Amino acid sequence: MKQRDAAIVGIHEYQSRDVEGKVSALQIKAESAARALEDAGLSWSDVDAIYDAGDGGGMNGLTIAEYFGLKPTVIDTTNVGGSSYEFHAAHAKRDIASGKANAALLTYGSTAHSNARAIGVGGAGGAGRHPADNMDVFSGMTLVANYAMVAHRHMHDYGTTSEQLAEISIATRCHAMRNPDAVRAMEDLEFLDIRETTIDDVTNSRMIADPLHLLECCMISDGGGAVVIASPEVAKNCRKTPVWVLGSGEATKYPQAGGDITASAGAYSGAQAFGEAGITPAEIDIAMIYDSFSITVMVLLEDLGFCKKGEGGAWVEGGRLRFDRPSDGPALNTDGGGLSSNHPGMRGIFLLIEAARQLRGESCSQVPDAKLAVAHGNGGMLGSRHAAGTIIMGRD
Repeated sequence: MKQRDAAIVGIHEYQSRDVEGKVSALQIKAESAARALEDAGLSWSDVDAIYDAGDGGGMNGLTIAEYFGLKPTVIDTTNVGGSSYEFHAAHAKRDIASGKANAALLTYGSTAHSNARAIGVGGAGGAGRHPADNMDVFSGMTLVANYAMVAHRHMHDYGTTSEQLAEISIATRCHAMRNPDAVRAMEDLEFLDIRETTIDDVTNSRMIADPLHLLECCMISDGGGAVVIASPEVAKNCRKTPVWVLGSGEATKYPQAGGDITASAGAYSGAQAFGEAGITPAEIDIAMIYDSFSITVMVLLEDLGFCKKGEGGAWVEGGRLRFDRPSDGPALNTDGGGLSSNHPGMRGIFLLIEAARQLRGESCSQVPDAKLAVAHGNGGMLGSRHAAGTIIMGRD
């Protein structure tokens, strides 16, 4: 492996996915931060860099610094939706490598479920029109319709079937059923018939936006978490084995006349990250990929290089994404993913958390001797403007 400039040394995932208005997003962030620091064996006074996507409200970094009682030398408030925390991890690695920081704190908190936010059926923005919206918002497109459009195009161009897309849903549900927090989440959010699912279960579930069925759409939950990233000097004295950030990539894409909506910005961020890490997709044990919908994962598996464009449907068949099929390729979203564990609105931080768990040997669906993981976040809308953040992680 190449440079070891920074490592994930502390993680925490807020357990409840339904807080019923008892706590705020800021409180979720604060508790998660305290637990992640405890996990690392560090204190609040060790933190000199904070990364925040504005989920706590107020003036982003200023609010967080005051609420946590910190005086950081680095404040990064990048907000690119669901990929924000992959961008934050990349920025933390650079800030630490440059000597500007020694211990970085990433936090997320959301009460999307308690606030009854209609994430999937809402439009892309508020009232009025913006020049950047001229390609799609005028037509009244909702978020789920955007992803359905990508799924239809993928089917049209490559012959992908609903049964193949369903493989993604059943793999993540398999992993969720081994995760007590995910099972509790489904119970609290009043899922029906909570169990492992089949392809028929998925394709026979209610149609939400043709061709996407109910069991291909993420849940809407509360939740949050925190990640601590530290320099090698700090990491060597932390409680847990460090998980090194080996490579990163960032990219964006936006609507263009004649553009291919089945190709994502992940094709660019992934190439950057794998190149920086000096490894190939074939070496990856764990793939934590943003799963807002089944089609999101299908497109990103292709664009990250696990298979060629258009071959994702055949590639995922036969249960190869399960944790207990390590010789077939990477295990997908072993915490249960956004489809069956949690999705509070911006899920990128949970990708880092579960990837770190796997590389520390602490997952509920543990892949034996996992050494390398990718965490890929997608923010925005896959079929129009979006941001892609890719992080490659490894253990000694």
